[in-house]
Amino acid sequence: MALLLSWSAHAREPETLQLALQRTPEGLFLSARLGLSPAHAVEDALQKSVPLYFVWQADVYRKRWYWTDKRVASTVRTLRLAYQPLTRRWRLSLSNDAGAGSGGAGLQYALHQNYATLAEALAGVGRISRWHIADGPAADSADRVELVFRLDLSLLPRPFQIGMVNQPDWTVELQRELRVPEHVEVEKSTEPLSDKDEADVAEPQR
Repeated sequence: MALLLSWSAHAREPETLQLALQRTPEGLFLSARLGLSPAHAVEDALQKSVPLYFVWQADVYRKRWYWTDKRVASTVRTLRLAYQPLTRRWRLSLSNDAGAGSGGAGLQYALHQNYATLAEALAGVGRISRWHIADGPAADSADRVELVFRLDLSLLPRPFQIGMVNQPDWTVELQRELRVPEHVEVEKSTEPLSDKDEADVAEPQR
C-alpha cells in the first residue's frame, strides 16, 4: 500500500486546461491544451540534450450491444523535443507515425518548430488544435473517443532507457474518455469582403 501511495504521489498527470471534441461533416476534430510540469529528473535530461518523445493517441469506438466495442479510427502523433546547445533553442518536431518497433530514430517528421525557452516548448507539446482524428463516415457511427497523452520512453535509445523503467518521476500520462457529440456542427463559410468593408478595416472610423 505504501508503494502504491508513493507511486501516486510522484506520478505526473498533466493539468487539463482545455479539452474539446467537435463533430463536423468532415469528421471529428480534437482540440486540447495541457499544462506540463515535468519532474526535476526529466527536466535535467532535457537540459542535457537528451531528446524526449511525447505521444498523442486518439482511438474512436463504435458501441456494439452484441460484442465488444469496435475501433473505427485510430490516430497517433509523436512529438520529439530536444535542446540544441549550439543555438540555445528548443526544437520540437512533429511526426504522424507511432514509431513502434523502430524507435525514435525511425520516425519521419513533417514539421519542425523552434522555441526560445523550455516553457514555450512544453506549451507546444501540450497543445493541439483541430486535430482530425476521424473522417465523416467513421464519426457518424462513433460513440466515444479514448484519448491518451504520454511520455514514451520506449522511443529513446536503449542506453537511456536503463534506469528509467518503473520510476514515477518519468511517468507522464493522461487518459480521458470523450463522448462523440450527437449533433453535427456546420461551419459557416467566410464571405469575401467588399471594397467598402476592406476600406473600413484598413481605416477604422474615429
